[in-house]
Amino acid sequence: MGKVFLVAEVGQAHDGSLGILHSYIDAVSKTGIDAIKFQIHIAEAESSPQEPFRTNFSYEDKTRFDYWKRMSFTKEQWQEIKSHCENAGVEFMATPFSVAAVDLLESIGVNRYKVGSGDINNYLMLERIGQTKKPVILSSGMSSLNELSATVAFLKPFGNALTILQCTTSYPTAAEQLGLNVIPQLKEKFPEVPIGFSDHSGAVYPGIAAVALGASVLEFHIVFDKRMFGPDASSSLTIDEVGLLVEGVRMIERSLDSPVDKSDTTAFADLKRTFEKSLSLTRDLPKGHILSFTDLESTKPKGEGIAASQYRSVIGKKLNKDKLKHDFLKESDLID
Repeated sequence: MGKVFLVAEVGQAHDGSLGILHSYIDAVSKTGIDAIKFQIHIAEAESSPQEPFRTNFSYEDKTRFDYWKRMSFTKEQWQEIKSHCENAGVEFMATPFSVAAVDLLESIGVNRYKVGSGDINNYLMLERIGQTKKPVILSSGMSSLNELSATVAFLKPFGNALTILQCTTSYPTAAEQLGLNVIPQLKEKFPEVPIGFSDHSGAVYPGIAAVALGASVLEFHIVFDKRMFGPDASSSLTIDEVGLLVEGVRMIERSLDSPVDKSDTTAFADLKRTFEKSLSLTRDLPKGHILSFTDLESTKPKGEGIAASQYRSVIGKKLNKDKLKHDFLKESDLID
């Protein structure tokens, strides 16, 4: 299956602090992930004072619009953030939430775009992203299969390479809501498009399961501590959990890239001799005794007598010599 692309999303976990944001880059870049993702919020372009809070989590922002303003950074600051990511050996990624945000990302240079599920039907912004010709990762959280199909069809003429992530817009996502079954459905419906998984469960297990089901991209939120302030804290992984997830994903992908041939047991020849068994006797038996099931035991190792799997072939046959309890039973001991 190749290497899974692992995206750790800081999102709004920085709470508007450049210092905290850069601390996230330092910490998570050491876990083995491939990219760190941020969100580009330009309040005036993206929002309005009428936008409601998704969840009432903020003690300091009177409106959602005020929150987005506090989450924003300047172009120069984003350029520094991108440089820090690159110096730390990870790709800088970001989700734009407006055409203006796409323009900002183009001005600092990005390799690819992530589109949140709330913008799957935002064809205005998708048009601008399509114009860049850069790869696009589409999150399917609030989208139906029909909506995804329409978006894929809309972007196809632009020629952008597409990836679709199964996602559930619920924070945190319960096990019953993960929709891991959708991964093979998406692979079947969009056979030419890589399929991945965007996780908001706050646990490492769904991501590992998604990779086992064939996800080639895995995205998850990160936070220093799940008790921190912010809308996504409880839906995120801690830095230590990210390290555990990376270890698990890399193990699963190595496994999937190394198929085992269950018809070939040559590698277990010595173990099979040690653990498989030969027929032996449960008691002293005289010459001429007709063997029954209760006369037989299976004893290690293999190859010292008739294989235990062949016990039926000896029942009813006579011994041609006296045999002692625990003796192995050999073909040469039998009379047909």
